[in-house]
Amino acid sequence: MKKSKKIAFALGGVVLMLIILPFLVPTQTYLQKAERIASKKLGVPVTIENGHLRFLPSPRLVASGIIVGDNQQVVIEKLVIVPALSALFSETRQVDLKVIRPVIKKAALNITGALATKKSEDAEAAAVSVGTINVVEMQLIWPGIDLPLLNAEIALTKLNQLDSAMIESVDGKLKVDVTLNGDEHLVMVSADKWILPIGLPLFIDKALLKMHLKGNKLTIPKIDVALYKGKLAGDAVLTWPTDKSAANWKLNGRLSMNNLSVKEPSSMMSKAVYLSGNLFGNGSFSATAKQAGQLLKRLQASFKFKINDGVLHGLDLAKVASLLIKQGQNGGQTQFNAFSGLLNVSGKQYHLKDLNISSGLLVAKGQVKIKPNKALDGLVTVEVKNSISLVAIPLDVSGKVSKPVVLPSKAALAGAAAGTAILGPGVGTSLGIKAAGALDSVKGLFGGDK
Repeated sequence: MKKSKKIAFALGGVVLMLIILPFLVPTQTYLQKAERIASKKLGVPVTIENGHLRFLPSPRLVASGIIVGDNQQVVIEKLVIVPALSALFSETRQVDLKVIRPVIKKAALNITGALATKKSEDAEAAAVSVGTINVVEMQLIWPGIDLPLLNAEIALTKLNQLDSAMIESVDGKLKVDVTLNGDEHLVMVSADKWILPIGLPLFIDKALLKMHLKGNKLTIPKIDVALYKGKLAGDAVLTWPTDKSAANWKLNGRLSMNNLSVKEPSSMMSKAVYLSGNLFGNGSFSATAKQAGQLLKRLQASFKFKINDGVLHGLDLAKVASLLIKQGQNGGQTQFNAFSGLLNVSGKQYHLKDLNISSGLLVAKGQVKIKPNKALDGLVTVEVKNSISLVAIPLDVSGKVSKPVVLPSKAALAGAAAGTAILGPGVGTSLGIKAAGALDSVKGLFGGDK
């Protein structure tokens, strides 16, 4: 019994020492050394607010308040470094990392980009090998993008290169699975009942992207997205610079849309005037930029589209073309059999060209530009088939995307008035409108639609 008590007291003493010892070990010197090494490796200032050793439940170093970069590009609430006991006396020490609540800004891409282009000093294993990285509640801060909190489990090779990874949003709606396959990584991205954080907050029913990562190239041979009762499919390729080269980030690919219901997404852009119907379309896109964060700003795209059996809500084109509508009287609706056109994208500017709306009552043709500030500038001609004159009425498109304004052009009103005064109503009005339409067309040729 006495021997058992002695053993118990001894074990208790050991546990007590393991609890007290970390507070007796000076760590500030080691933290300052770690700051200098990290700053040199990353090429930006690194500060560590606090750090201490822990021996329970196993030996580990806990650092908190870590800040990377002049403008806090990366902030880590807590970093836990756990050495593998089996590798304590080997030439290469292995550690596991736990990163708790890191906050990473878009500007951190500049730091990681610089690291990616640096050549390895040698191909030998590093003195310290990182086995696994467990990331808890990572927050990515990108302007204009509302990204979810992410958890991640990452495994590295002995050369500290990516072996595999599992990344999942805290709400479980977004998952990324990365596995090593020969000389490349297979990447599977899946989403379920997820709201797209870029651009319009589109609701994704289900999405699956199959990717191949090899060197500085990410190939996406299959994009499969179900949304708004339809399908979005396509492929893409992304490449980036290596070895401090002057090359750019490059993105290109193709997308096709099949039977998408456009009522809900179009009403997000404008509650005043929006479309309903089923969308079909296809096209290509590309972008070239010095940095990854600039790709969206440099996007170039061209898409042909067609909407079948739909309604243009909030705008009665036949009424507008009657020349009786006044400022602020937009309203009603226009039913159509088909609405087709070509969408050109250049950065933040959109150009809807070769627009053609056809129904049993009218035919409308034209083009509209959407400027970076969401202002509209366009010209549409409407021909009402059951009218006597069968003259195409030119309509000016202005206002904002959220509140479009469509009215007969000033030239059309002036031409109608002049023709009526000279030749009388009917023929005179028609000839005046026709002349006004020709004038608007000539103005467009010389930059009047800019």
